[in-house]
Amino acid sequence: MLKAPPPLWALALLGVFYFASGLPMFAALPLWQSQIIGAALVVVGVLLPGIAITLFRRAGTEVSPTSKTNAKLVTTGPYALTRNPMYTGVIIASLGVALWFGRPLMFLAPIIIFGITNFVLIPFEEEKMRRQFGAEFDAYTRKVRRWI
Repeated sequence: MLKAPPPLWALALLGVFYFASGLPMFAALPLWQSQIIGAALVVVGVLLPGIAITLFRRAGTEVSPTSKTNAKLVTTGPYALTRNPMYTGVIIASLGVALWFGRPLMFLAPIIIFGITNFVLIPFEEEKMRRQFGAEFDAYTRKVRRWI
């Protein structure tokens, strides 16, 4: 399990790709910039995890996916639409930052973050939740998709 949280991965990747886009070999690539749409996506991308964290706190359960156990399975709010609103928010915010700056290589960051979350982090977390909540978690996964 990766120890650094996805928002830090996203910021690091966005920073690397921002500066890499300025290298001469990439200078001829066109900008794909929309600051208005980018800002809107960043706002949505920050709100989703914020709402999810608030729901976790109200339920009295742990936010950290590396906690030994979770007190409660949260299935309301954005969790009724996707099992991973926090990760979805990070990906949306990453896309927003890429659009804000418009540097083409930055658009790789949301793709890489999706790959890390979908193939590394989420399987670990889902197995933990399945061990802890059993049939309740299985019923939830049948009802709500991993991604929107």
